[in-house]
Formats: sequence, C-alpha cells, structure tokens
Amino acid sequence: MFTSIAGRSVIVTGGSKGIGKGIARVFAKSGAKVVVVSRHLKEAESTAEELRRDGGTAMGFAADVTSMGDLQVLAEATATAYGGIDILCANAGIFPQTKIEELSPEDWDFVSDTNLKGTFLSVKACLPYLKKSDQGRIVITSSITGPITAFPGWSHYGATKAGQLGFMRTACMEFAKYGITVNAVLPGNIATEGLAALGPEYEKSAAACIPLQKLGKVEDIGYAALFFASKEAAYVTGQTIIVDGGQILPESTDALAQA
Repeated sequence: MFTSIAGRSVIVTGGSKGIGKGIARVFAKSGAKVVVVSRHLKEAESTAEELRRDGGTAMGFAADVTSMGDLQVLAEATATAYGGIDILCANAGIFPQTKIEELSPEDWDFVSDTNLKGTFLSVKACLPYLKKSDQGRIVITSSITGPITAFPGWSHYGATKAGQLGFMRTACMEFAKYGITVNAVLPGNIATEGLAALGPEYEKSAAACIPLQKLGKVEDIGYAALFFASKEAAYVTGQTIIVDGGQILPESTDALAQA
C-alpha cells in the first residue's frame, strides 16, 4: 500500500488531452490538487471541470511551455492557489510527422522548442517552489521513440525525446541536494487523439507489433508517473520506466507469431 498522495499539488503541462489528460485524471483520483495546463484556456478548463465532476480538485490554466514568462506566472498562481508545488509532470509535446528531406529548420525549431526547451523552462520555473516541498518530484514524459526506437518522419521528435533524458540525468544530480527526484516515463503506442489522427491502419499495425496485442491507455502512463511521485519512490532518481506492452522486445513480427 502506497502512502496517500492526497493534498499534494501537481502541475501537468499538456494536460488537457491525450497522455497529459490521463496523468491529470490519475492524480486527481488519487486526491492530488491538479493544475491542468494547455495553450488554450478553454481546453484546460474543460478538462479541469471533468476532473471536478469526478470528485477531484483541479483548475485549468493557459500557458505556452515555450514562454518562460507564462510558466513563471503558472508556477506562482499554482503556489498561491494550492500552497506550493510538490510535483511537476512535464508532459507537453508535439509530434508532427515530416521526413528529413522535407523538414525545414523552422519546423525542427518548433518541435525542439516545445518538447525539449519546454521541459527545461517548465522545470526552471517550478524549481523555486519544488525546493520548498518536502516531496519534490519532477516526472518527464519522454518516449520509446528516440531513446530506443525510430520511425520515419519523427527525427525531430525522436531527438527531443532522447534529449529529455540527457537533461533528466544532469537535473537529478543538481537537484538531489534539495531532495527533488527527476525521472521519466517512456510510453510506447498509447491510444490518444494524436495517434488516432494517424488513421485506423496505423493503429491496427501498431497494435499488431505489441506482444500484449493492444494499445496502451493514457492512464497506464499516469500510474507510472504516480509511482515516481510517490513517497515510496524517494530513492529513485534519474531513471526511466518503459510503458509499452512489450513493444520494444520482438526482433520481428515473426517473433510475435511464434510466441
């Protein structure tokens, strides 16, 4: 039985949909006070209202993770509303699909600014408040794509997801003196709006490559993040959890057929 996380304050960037919404839902159901962050206030408030209807404590907030000013306002507002910041789930990310030959420098920068620089800025803005917590936690949403696997069209995305892990390892060393842990969840193919937009054939082929023969749920990522945020994970830092239904394991589809 894990120690209750009830009453802890948590910021979830990119929390209005997809994996971020799953993370926010898991934390809210566990009694945490959640701030759902999106670039669009209406979407953030809509998700926060859903969490409140389910009995959780949540508020929506509009912020762009590429803007240090936005994130500083977010951190201050969270600390004022909830009495501090205990947990940051740096989840905001984008994955437009463009092959290298067609990829423009501007598109590369846009993905990098959102996924990688956005992680850095989110951490930097929240750090003064996390230092005051007796259970400071940073949980980064990375991916199997980049650190472990690859897919055509996602060179920029993969680079940022691998980059997040490099940032994580140094951050956990620098923040250890404050008792803050920094870890990352690496999702495989998870059933989200973004994945659905790639089409039913992609979803079908993705599931066929997974030993469990199904896509993951957004809550699966939320539970991994919840573990990293727990009191029991106080001695775990600079680590990753792969949540992929075994996706990275088969050498080929033939391996799955013979299992």
